[in-house]
Amino acid sequence: MFDREAYNKRMEWYLHDRFGMFIHWGLYAIPARGEWVRSFEEIPKEDYMQYFEEFDPVDYDPKKWARAAKEAGMKYVVLTAKHHDGFCLWDTQTTDFKATNTKAGRDLIREYVDAVRAEGLKVGLYFSLLDWYHEDYPHYGDQNHPMRNHPEYSNENRDFSRYVSYMHEQVRELCSNYGKLDVLWFDFSYGDMRGEKWKATELIQMVRSLQPDVIIDNRLECSGEGFGSLYECNPTPYHGDFVSPEQIIPPQGIRDVQGNPLAWEACFTMNNHWGYCGTDTEFKPAPMLIKKLVECVSKGGNMLLNVGPDAKGNIPEESMAILEEIGRWMKKNSDSIYGCTMAGMEKPDCGRITRKGNLLYYHVFENSIGPLPLPGIQKEQVKKIRMLATGREVPVSHAWMHNDYPDVVFADLGTNPILPDPVDTVLEVEITESK
Repeated sequence: MFDREAYNKRMEWYLHDRFGMFIHWGLYAIPARGEWVRSFEEIPKEDYMQYFEEFDPVDYDPKKWARAAKEAGMKYVVLTAKHHDGFCLWDTQTTDFKATNTKAGRDLIREYVDAVRAEGLKVGLYFSLLDWYHEDYPHYGDQNHPMRNHPEYSNENRDFSRYVSYMHEQVRELCSNYGKLDVLWFDFSYGDMRGEKWKATELIQMVRSLQPDVIIDNRLECSGEGFGSLYECNPTPYHGDFVSPEQIIPPQGIRDVQGNPLAWEACFTMNNHWGYCGTDTEFKPAPMLIKKLVECVSKGGNMLLNVGPDAKGNIPEESMAILEEIGRWMKKNSDSIYGCTMAGMEKPDCGRITRKGNLLYYHVFENSIGPLPLPGIQKEQVKKIRMLATGREVPVSHAWMHNDYPDVVFADLGTNPILPDPVDTVLEVEITESK
């Protein structure tokens, strides 16, 4: 039975915080061709094991990762405890294919959760439902397995139920041994591998018994596409708490079939790969990512921005520079992100609007000729307008040139045609009543 009250309560912090860091990191940082390298290149297990033998992240310091997230204005972090290759970053008792058996020689998840909590951030763990290492996971003919096209890797004598028990036990360990988890990010369902194929009801009952307040994505039902049963207003026992669009921002945000706003989080990469890729230099510039964060919030969503640390455990310099630039903007303008959501108004020509109660945040991406129109409000509603970054007053304009538009509020930004912040100048407009 879906408990709306309990759902709303556990979602409060998540819908307030809006901005998180995704971290994809594992053995695949060594070949450095992305986290799907074993599948894309159909690498046999024996050949992939060289990376297990070599794995030695001498610079691994999750305190640096957590600090970088906090400085960027992020409020929660999600790390890949296990990706599709099956390698575990924690000291699991279920397999020898784990960080403690590499040259690292220690539980990397323990250090991560401690570091993230120490910075006052929320702790998230990503866990792949897929596992290309386990012998009982389907090989030949599977949609994604590295050996999918190799009939010599027949599925005869593979027992999927044995794999599901193994997978459940790994989730139990993560939910039992690392204190309070704030986000559990499952990935992903495909074909007939969804829902009860994973024994999802049983899995979530176990998770909720151990972590009653954890927020869970919708990928026991879906992949990066598909909205899930909460969207259908007929939630399964394993419904996702939020929808997880990947590498896209929903054009209109997401509402359920009854038209009510639905929690969602757009996750995407800084370049074109989740895991470290040594040749991928196509990084999204910080000004673009700042505007994408604003876009997500203006549509009622969160943004989970990925970094892929290298084989030694360092976040790439390009990513660090981008995070620092985002952080400089957030230090001055985070009030227009945290606790904000869609404004219920049309998108203005100048940029976007986010809202927190009676405070409207006009994100000005481009200047106007003459005073700046603020659509969606009336003059009598305006209590005050302030430049969010500095707190300086912005007067309502009474200039002659907009006399033909008596029903539109115009803000007087002064005579300088260059905006104070060329990326996003934010006006905080306090109005007298909610519309």
